[in-house]
Amino acid sequence: MTSAHSSDTAPDATPNVGWPDAARRLAFERWLASIGPRHALQAHTLQSASSDASFRRYLRIAGAAADGGAQTFIVMDAPPAQEDVRPFVTVAGLLHAAGLNAPRVLEGDASQGFLLLTDLGSQLYLAVMQEAAARGDFGHADRLMRDAIAALLQWQARADGSGLPPYDAALLQRELALFPEWCVARELGATWTADEQQQWQAACDLLVASALAQGRVAVHRDYMPRNLMVAEPNPGILDFQDAVHGPIAYDVASLLRDAFISWDEEVELDWAIRYWQGARKAALPVPDDFGEFWRQVEWMGLQRHLKVLGIFCRLKHRDGKPKYSEDLPRFFNYAHKVASRYNGLRPLARLLEPLMGAQRTEAFY
Repeated sequence: MTSAHSSDTAPDATPNVGWPDAARRLAFERWLASIGPRHALQAHTLQSASSDASFRRYLRIAGAAADGGAQTFIVMDAPPAQEDVRPFVTVAGLLHAAGLNAPRVLEGDASQGFLLLTDLGSQLYLAVMQEAAARGDFGHADRLMRDAIAALLQWQARADGSGLPPYDAALLQRELALFPEWCVARELGATWTADEQQQWQAACDLLVASALAQGRVAVHRDYMPRNLMVAEPNPGILDFQDAVHGPIAYDVASLLRDAFISWDEEVELDWAIRYWQGARKAALPVPDDFGEFWRQVEWMGLQRHLKVLGIFCRLKHRDGKPKYSEDLPRFFNYAHKVASRYNGLRPLARLLEPLMGAQRTEAFY
């Protein structure tokens, strides 16, 4: 008689990778065995490629290309209780239809949360830009950003985002609510008075109204150097599964005011003007006046930065990922700088100041 638990003690065919439990490992190994012969996959070569702030992780595995030559692939491991791979598959299709370079889904089991993807390599924009900045080579970063802007314009002009989830008032407000819950109260232990809560809500209403007044396009929603690869054609685009249909300035703001690298404002403006000119040429729904477009970018970036402050604190306190909180000062500086610049948002700047403390003196610009 076969023991009911014999499958739980099967030899580990993926020794270089840890699994949360034996059942998940065995489900993966069965799936890998079912697709492996089509790509000559070598289970023993499986190793970590990267992880992100979600429950997804990415593994690299050796195999063979259609012509028989050596090739590596990426496996997405997305536990279905926490993640749904179907949006990734959908948006990957939109990116390819727009003529852009994104991972191709070669195999998949959505019910178990496993995908086999083409491998775009390991050269992240962020790492290359940071290295270029360290040696004073701004020209390299500029070339990469010009490619990223061109790809963004192509995405917005060619991708039909109408079937994506709407970036509506409810979602924008839910994102903003992360800041007082996780950053103000949980991370910093602060309590706002009734007047301060009213000032916060008034600022949120302004930011949401600005976002909803913009032209609507397909929005990647995390279009930043950490999610772009140096590739051919350039860039390779990653982490797009949360795409929505929403404000045109959102991805521009994400690209220019990044979570992990900052630029002088004159550099931001140069890239923003380049994008705006390209958008007008492509008949994308941007304002005729660049000054108004720049305000949209700044206000959209402020909404995003307040959201990210909340998310990074939630990652620390709820998910046990404290590393992201190291970048809180950068986001406080982004947010305070914009809020101080516009009359209607100055009460928000005053709300932020006691939360920032000594962080305000850190130079990020």
